[in-house]
Amino acid sequence: MNEHFRIAQKLGLMFRPEETLPTDIKRWAIKQLQFPSPSLGIGNVGSDIKPWPKIFQPSLDEKAVKLRIHWETTKRERKKEGGFTEAAQRANDRDNLMYKKDILRFSHRNVYGSDQLRLRLMTFWANHFTIGSFDSREVIGHAMEEAILANFNDSFSTMLYKVTTHPGMLSYLDNHISAGPNSNQVRWAKANGEQAGLNDNLGRELLELHTVSPSANYTETDIRNAAKVLAGWGIDIKGNPLSSLMEQGGTTNLWDMYKRNWAEPGNKMVLGKTIGTGKGGLKQLTDFLAAHEHTVMHLSTKLAEHFVSDVPNKKDVNYIASAWRQSNGNLDQIHTAVIERAFASKEPKFQLPMTWLFQVLRLSNATYFMGWNEINTSNNSLKFNMQPMQIFDELGQNLWAERQPNGYSSKKEEWMSGEMFERRIRFADSIWTSDSQIQSTSVIMDRIGASKETRKLVESLHGMSSRSKKNQFIALMCSPELMGLENA
Repeated sequence: MNEHFRIAQKLGLMFRPEETLPTDIKRWAIKQLQFPSPSLGIGNVGSDIKPWPKIFQPSLDEKAVKLRIHWETTKRERKKEGGFTEAAQRANDRDNLMYKKDILRFSHRNVYGSDQLRLRLMTFWANHFTIGSFDSREVIGHAMEEAILANFNDSFSTMLYKVTTHPGMLSYLDNHISAGPNSNQVRWAKANGEQAGLNDNLGRELLELHTVSPSANYTETDIRNAAKVLAGWGIDIKGNPLSSLMEQGGTTNLWDMYKRNWAEPGNKMVLGKTIGTGKGGLKQLTDFLAAHEHTVMHLSTKLAEHFVSDVPNKKDVNYIASAWRQSNGNLDQIHTAVIERAFASKEPKFQLPMTWLFQVLRLSNATYFMGWNEINTSNNSLKFNMQPMQIFDELGQNLWAERQPNGYSSKKEEWMSGEMFERRIRFADSIWTSDSQIQSTSVIMDRIGASKETRKLVESLHGMSSRSKKNQFIALMCSPELMGLENA
């Protein structure tokens, strides 16, 4: 594989046929960190690529309004004799739930976007800061766009705080129902025979997964004190009108919802650091954790494993960690260091199923995802007609699905089963079948500079029949080279 596509495979999503290859691939990769990130896609299968309609990109407040309407409509209809009809339920979901459109927009961006490196990084961080549950899926897309991608040119500390306080994260880990043991809310609940108390889910994941990792030797007391800092943050966004938001948090800003009556009074101690009382305590905690040496090493290792090599060496990890320390956690500098190590390392990097799918679609120019106008219809022109949620479920990697809080592993051993390989074969088959305008294997191999081994594999299936051409396409896309299993 030539250098352009070797780097595009490791760090990005591969160049589409209409994209001009950059003269200086390293300069291009670093400039991608500052590249605009518009949401591009198609309205219908066969239509031109253009920006997604603003109506399908609602703000957090607009999503909350839709959720409240959905919730109130559901309650009202269920009270009627006979209950909710199937048609009424579909209409309510279509008009007021956005997650299906969010998943399609994410898919379109990865297939049609020109900011491929930023999109790969967004997926990495979205997987690191796992949010995936029925209650939070309506705002997962917003968290990816506004808490993660929007802060790429800021610091890790800023991103950490924005993700930690995002309503998606707070609801996913039940922090919106967490109250300090000595809070007014707990005292009121006890006096009225109700239940209220501390939930340490987010405090635990903040230490274990998002920052320092168990290598920091934190204690259960540290976890509990982190949870006390977090107590009071968050609210159920679907069940609260604006008046209730003002009453509980003094604001209608769902991304800044801190309920003082639920907060734990007094200072807290986490990993030897005194965290002050009140709302500002969480920023103190996230700033402290973001700069912690164990965080630096934990995340430098994860970045190297995901983008540089399946088994990164100490030099790779230390190079990224050094950039982290010298820049005080500036993400531009951290990501630049990752790019530089990916260039320096000639080791292969296995591509996870979702990334592989996007790369196959971009290389082949195949249309596989429906247009935004078709999300609630059945489009027979797509022969493998699945909703995006179903596609990612079938791949085994779905950022909107419930999964373990540590996200999907970057280690190839987790994805190398016969079943997972068979799934890629079936997807390659269906991609070929779905689009008659697909790029030929010979054109793709010439453009990427496929290795002799890959060409030999593909050419061994040469024939004039459509079946032979399909088998060649499957062999190419599922080859060790295109899956990132052999040196390019």
